Order: sequence, then structure tokens, then C-alpha cells
Amino acid sequence: MDLGLRGKRVLVTASTKGIGYAVAKKMLSEGAKVFITSRSEENVRRALESLEEIGEVYGIPADLTVREDRERIVKSAREALGGIDIFVFNTGGPPPKAFLDTTLEEWEHSYKLLLESAVHLTKMILPEMLDRGWGRIVYITSVAIKMPIEGLVLSNSIRLGIAGLMKTIAREVSGKEVTVNAVLPGYTLTDRMKEVLESRAKREGKTFEEVVEEISESIPLRRLAMPEEVANVVAFLASEAASYVNGAFVPVDGGLIPTVF
Repeated sequence: MDLGLRGKRVLVTASTKGIGYAVAKKMLSEGAKVFITSRSEENVRRALESLEEIGEVYGIPADLTVREDRERIVKSAREALGGIDIFVFNTGGPPPKAFLDTTLEEWEHSYKLLLESAVHLTKMILPEMLDRGWGRIVYITSVAIKMPIEGLVLSNSIRLGIAGLMKTIAREVSGKEVTVNAVLPGYTLTDRMKEVLESRAKREGKTFEEVVEEISESIPLRRLAMPEEVANVVAFLASEAASYVNGAFVPVDGGLIPTVF
């Protein structure tokens, strides 16, 4: 199926590992031009070396919690790509912690990482899409906005802001051929998820393998997702094929979320 992404200009944040990297790779394989970011200069270099074998890709190191870095991301992406047609917002996650173990500093940092950065980047990118009369915004968030995950109070709380942001913008830009959606990954085999599961294993006095098995048993598909499976859904939402999908929360969780809505 041709997704109509050839030649589209795509910005994917936090995209040198895990789901973000898988999204960048998928977009390139569909013929899009891609701009990637990461806090680590070394990670950007390695990702570029790998992705350049697939298509036209650029990238810079930048910290999403820093305003000046966010501005530099958008400026650099526009210069490299000639504009931004598709914005895929992805971030790393805050540390896995229970509420009483968190500090105010961790709350402030998590807000900047998960919500402030989404707001700021969207405000810089959305007007260009509206002027052009076409655009796609996809926020990669988490099933935690529908089903809080034990030990992830920072993520459970602040990611809910993305839900309200997405729904509001999707209605505000109606009639402009710009769609705004969110993808909700469940348990996905990334370095971040391994960290979360290792923390849970330590807390519960279990092995990593035992925790993975327990979680797999709670998922109807009886396994964790691969990053590429999330990337496929992101690419669809960013495509011409999803032209009538707007304001949607799309779980990619193997059936984990038990609620109807």
C-alpha cells in the first residue's frame, strides 16, 4: 500500500533509539525526508550513519527540555528539509517512581520534557501547516493516559496533558486539511521499557524475565510490542490514507487496555 509519504518532510523528535528511531526508519522507507534529534551527539551520529543507507536524513543533538534547543530543532529542520509537513512528537520518559519518592524538581523536569516541549514545538510548526493547507501531527504518548501504570506516576500524570492538547488542536484546525492524532503504545521492547521493567523487578524481588512473562500474560496477544509495530501505525496516521482520521487516540497495545473508550 502506497501511503503517499514520498517527498514529505518529516520531523521526528527523540528519534535515535526505540520507537522514535523506528518511526524515522519507516518514514524513510516510504520515501520521506526525515530530520531526527536526540540529547546525545553520539546517538545522532550513529543513527544518521545507519539511516543514511535508507534515504535522505538529517539531525542534530538537542535537549527537548531547553527552549533554545527546541527553537534550534525547528530552524534546523526547516533549513535541511525546506519545511515541515509532518511532525511526530516523541520523547524519552521520566524515571519510574512512586509518588512519595518523587521530588518537585523531577515534576518540573518531566513537565518540560513531556508537555511544555510538545506545546512549544507545535506552536512553532502548526502555522506553517495551516498556511500550506496540509499537515500531520502525531503525538506518541502512552497507554498510561487511559490506564495508569504502576510506578510511573510522573508519566501517568503529565502525559494526560497531551491528550487535552491533541483533542483541542484537532478541533481548532478543522477544515484546514491538518490532522492531529495520538498513538498510545503499550509495553514495547525499547531500552526505556527495559529500564521500567528492571525497576519493577527489583521492587518486587523478581527477575526481569519473570516480570516480562507476567506482563505478557496480561496482554491478549501474549507478548510485548516491537518498536516497528508502533512505527507502522504512526506512518499510517501521517499518510494520505488517514486523511479522515483526526483527534483519535490509537492504542498499539496488543489489546491491553480493557476499557471500551
